[in-house]
Amino acid sequence: MSALSDQLVTFAILAYLVAMISHAVEYALGNGRSARARTVAAPARELATVGAGSGAGPVDAGPSGANPAAAPGAAGAARRDPGRLAGLIGVGLTALAALLHLGALVARGVAADRMPWGNMYEYVLTVSFIGVAGWLAVLAKRPVLRHLGLFLTLVMVLLLAFAEMVLYVEITPLIPALNSYWFVIHVSTVVFSSGIFLLGFVPAVMYLMRNGYESGRRGFPYDLARRVPKAATLERLTFGLHAFAFPVFTFAVIAGAIWAEAAWGRPWGWDPKETWSFISWVIYAGYLHARATPSVKRNVAVWIAVLGFATMLMNLFGVNIFFEGLHSYGGLD
Repeated sequence: MSALSDQLVTFAILAYLVAMISHAVEYALGNGRSARARTVAAPARELATVGAGSGAGPVDAGPSGANPAAAPGAAGAARRDPGRLAGLIGVGLTALAALLHLGALVARGVAADRMPWGNMYEYVLTVSFIGVAGWLAVLAKRPVLRHLGLFLTLVMVLLLAFAEMVLYVEITPLIPALNSYWFVIHVSTVVFSSGIFLLGFVPAVMYLMRNGYESGRRGFPYDLARRVPKAATLERLTFGLHAFAFPVFTFAVIAGAIWAEAAWGRPWGWDPKETWSFISWVIYAGYLHARATPSVKRNVAVWIAVLGFATMLMNLFGVNIFFEGLHSYGGLD
């Protein structure tokens, strides 16, 4: 099962990579749907006008206001739109990659006979899966956000490739300090909230780029955001994801303190990971407060959210690699 997990991770990386290429094709070609819709709608209006003036009676526009005779042509134009087709293929490949990703986690957990969160490699696999699963759920509700798939799959490829090349360790039993039911309670909520923060980081960065583009800035990186949704849409998505993840993260920190009291006889000891968790919590709380304050500009608030995710990365990678403490469970030498 361990070998199967490793193979599924490799296949998932390849699927995310191909999905990223498909999204890049759509991003480069654009979506011609709106332009074609205008082209089809114009003759429809002309026909309706001619019919009204010729005594033959107006053309029935149907409930949508468009000539139904033009609908098949519009559907055919949509099917011939290579950009949109590439984007839909990218979404399908992302879903396939997520299934392979989930299969790798399940196989790893079965092989280890525990939840697959015992070291930094497994943690990154789980956080990244939560992020992509959340993205697919958001996309089902808001298909207009599909262009963000390019940047999300890029993050997935980078994270999983880094995990495979740098963080990979063989399966080992849990150390005694982790062998508790609090392991499931605390780590599951940390993983879940971290995955949603990861997902929220993508529209936050794209908002900053798109906001600059809408403000008239050109060149790198602002031109990269010319096809993503409007800045206001990205900002609302950023806020919604962070507002959803923050209470879960708060509970995770509280559960960790309760577990620390049971395991080490004290709820808080300013261990490096505890310290950085507190820093992350304060910054994310600051973001939500800034977002709710009318006098604070939206781009300033979003920069705080980006800083919050930087502290999460420091807590995950920096603390495990460069610091020693009671939470040094990364599995690396």
